[in-house]
Amino acid sequence: MKIEQLMTRDVRTVGPDDRLDRAAQLMWEADCGCLPVVDGDQHVVGMITDRDVCMAAWTQGRALCELPVRGAMSSRVISCAPSDATVRAERLMRDHQVRRVPVVDGQALLVGLLSLNDLALAAQPGSGTRDVRPDEVADTLAAVGRRPATGPGDDARQQQPASQPVAARSSLIARG
Repeated sequence: MKIEQLMTRDVRTVGPDDRLDRAAQLMWEADCGCLPVVDGDQHVVGMITDRDVCMAAWTQGRALCELPVRGAMSSRVISCAPSDATVRAERLMRDHQVRRVPVVDGQALLVGLLSLNDLALAAQPGSGTRDVRPDEVADTLAAVGRRPATGPGDDARQQQPASQPVAARSSLIARG
C-alpha cells in the first residue's frame, strides 16, 4: 500500500516566524498534536508539536505570543514521498522515533502527513487494508515510545540550555 492512500491531505501548517500562540490555536482547531513548519514556498523546514509549544513557554518563562515558532520547532525533518510504501514510513518512524511524517513531493513541497494513528486505523480488522499489519504497527508504536539507548537525560533537548533555540539542531530530510 502506498502512503498517498492513507495520508491526510488537508494539513494545517505554520511558518517559522509565526508565534507559538498561532501554532497552538491551529493545533486546537484541527485537533492535532503537531504541525509541519513551512517556508513561503511550502517547503517543510521543521515540525512543531504541542509538547514543543508547552516546553518553550515553560523553559523561557514567556507568553506564547512572544515566542516565534522557529525557537521551538525541530528542524530535523524525516519525510517520505506519496508513492513510498507504508512499510517505508513505518521504518522511518521506528528508526527516528517519530509519530508523524510529512509527505513531500519531488520538489520537497508538502502534500500530506502520515501519522502512526493513520497506520493503526488501516490495520484494524474490517478496514479493507491487508498491507498494514497490526503486529507491525504495534512494533512501530513500541519503537517510537522506547527511550534512547543512552538513557534518560541524554536527550539532545534536555542537554540544550533553555536560552538557546531548539531550531539550532541540524536539518535532515530523509527521502527515498
